[in-house]
Amino acid sequence: MSCKKSELLAPAGNPEKLIWAEKYGADAVYFGVDRFSLRSFAGNFSIDEAAKGLEYLHKRGKRGYVTLNIYPDSVEYGDLLKTAGFLEDCGADAFIVSDFGVITALKKAGLKVPLHISTQANTVSWQTVNAYFDYGAKRVNLARELSFDKISEIAKNRSDYVELEVFIHGAVCFSMSGRCAISDWLTGRRANRGECTHPCRWKYSVVEETRPGEYMPVGEDERGAYIFNTKELALFDYVQPLKELGIDSFKIEGRMKSIHYIASVVSFYRRILDGEKIGREEAFRLLNRVKNRGYSTGFMKGGVTPDDYQTAGDGSNSEAEFVANITERKEGDLFVAEVRNHIEAGETVEVLDPSGRTELFKMPELFRFTDGSEAKAANHSKFILLEGKFEPFSILRRI
Repeated sequence: MSCKKSELLAPAGNPEKLIWAEKYGADAVYFGVDRFSLRSFAGNFSIDEAAKGLEYLHKRGKRGYVTLNIYPDSVEYGDLLKTAGFLEDCGADAFIVSDFGVITALKKAGLKVPLHISTQANTVSWQTVNAYFDYGAKRVNLARELSFDKISEIAKNRSDYVELEVFIHGAVCFSMSGRCAISDWLTGRRANRGECTHPCRWKYSVVEETRPGEYMPVGEDERGAYIFNTKELALFDYVQPLKELGIDSFKIEGRMKSIHYIASVVSFYRRILDGEKIGREEAFRLLNRVKNRGYSTGFMKGGVTPDDYQTAGDGSNSEAEFVANITERKEGDLFVAEVRNHIEAGETVEVLDPSGRTELFKMPELFRFTDGSEAKAANHSKFILLEGKFEPFSILRRI
């Protein structure tokens, strides 16, 4: 069994998000390139950007994993292998893969990059984990439909050298391990080709067959509507117990999420994984700063019940708005902040720094801009000077 320190694995939809994930505590970052990824709309990386991102991570002792986890058509294998060869030359630390044909093709091509089995492969048993290892995989991401007890059974019976990875936070597809076809049917966008339009999150009405044209809204009670919309996973209570089982990597979902999401969630789980005790009230205060659809413990208890939704906090909309971030120290206690949204002089904001700590800060009564001008308000893309105690990459957000 692996004796390495458990890893915090964060998402990056583009090169900027990769940097933020690293700054806020990720040990490793996963991302996709222009093709062959299950997040076609995430922005993704060109090969050159992937090379620069991997170099950035390696200089800081971190790792970068590249997703090649679509189910490709036969004619695509040549281009996929060519892309994989380029990524091996760039220093990719692992390929995240789902399709058995891709695994076989990568092996036959003689590529040496370690293989991590994606959640899309829907691994639910230790027999399958060990089979993947026997076939050359270094790591297996377990299906999100598993309970803690089933994960424990797998951890006890896995091969000594195979690594296990578990999703601990983020959006969850209501279908089995993301193997969904609703987007295909409704929009022609193929979910298992990285093109999902997330129709499970749209609003729906019901039409009774004898009353055509009469649309009845789908209602919700205080616990939500149980049609398609799943609550988001938040397993902070399970991180330490899973760590004690020997889980090697704790993965956060969100390649299509914002910088604010990455900073807030990664820093929160960095603290949890490092053993810090954070009460549930404080945990939900921090997690509800970013957009969410409410939180759940998923299948960890063996099944999803209404109580899981209730005890996992309320949600649906962010309680904070990302308005600026600290880019650099100018001199002494004078810092430069990039404005990301409209902000008024004199208002009080919350500062989130890369350690995950927060504090309140009152904006000056008159903004000074880096170009020498002054004003009572600032808009997106402006740079202002702030006096205080900040860390570069700190986020300023309106509560």
